[in-house]
Amino acid sequence: MTPQELNKLTKIATWLRQASSAVAFTGAGISTESGIPDFRSPGGIWATSQPVYFDDFVANADARREYWRQKSIAHRDFSHAEPNVGHRTLAKWEQAGWLRTIVTQNIDGLHQLAGNSSVWELHGTARAVACLTCHQRFSDVEHWVTEFLATDSPPACPACGGNLKHATVSFGQSLPTDVLEAAIEASQQCDLFVAMGSSLAVQPAASLPVLAKQQGARLVIINRDPTPLDELADAVIHASIGETLEAIDQRASKGIKSDRDEC
Repeated sequence: MTPQELNKLTKIATWLRQASSAVAFTGAGISTESGIPDFRSPGGIWATSQPVYFDDFVANADARREYWRQKSIAHRDFSHAEPNVGHRTLAKWEQAGWLRTIVTQNIDGLHQLAGNSSVWELHGTARAVACLTCHQRFSDVEHWVTEFLATDSPPACPACGGNLKHATVSFGQSLPTDVLEAAIEASQQCDLFVAMGSSLAVQPAASLPVLAKQQGARLVIINRDPTPLDELADAVIHASIGETLEAIDQRASKGIKSDRDEC
């Protein structure tokens, strides 16, 4: 990294140490480093398949079969994935009291596996299956994927016979109101908002960094590619998420140690 980039890392580490309510916002870019492909990337499933809209899933058996076909492929991609250094660093920050909460667009559950307890999943989780009729949830996703692959038939709820679907938000389906409201509140109340691994182009999630900035928070963007909000940010880094968070953590930890040594 250049001296200017190293200076940015030190500045962000200082902001993290000083923040009383920091929020991390994560997108697919943090999980690609765990081997989970971005659905929108050239190698992602949407490069070869059209996503199934929620209304079509509800109304059409063929759409439900196509949905489960796509989800079975995605399940193989992330069912054995492990949190990477980026996920582990964010968990460390929460445990240290530096990070208030995570708002994520991801459905892979890797933040929780890394140890974060305060996670708002805007698009739900692929680590559970839910019935659209009686709303029961089942955590053994592998069971339902295996059943579908064996029968080529979308599974039905064992309790009521209703349609089973991953507990994720499909195209055309509303975000869970309680999660969105909590994410908005956290964004409006934070004093540091760190967005990473997101194109910041999908609404309403892309409005959260703007809300934070409008309320006086510092905005940091870490992403491989430029985003529409780069000019709004107080610091922008185009680099690997994991390596960048690890570098920030090293500087923040040294700063905390030095402060204590001086006491």
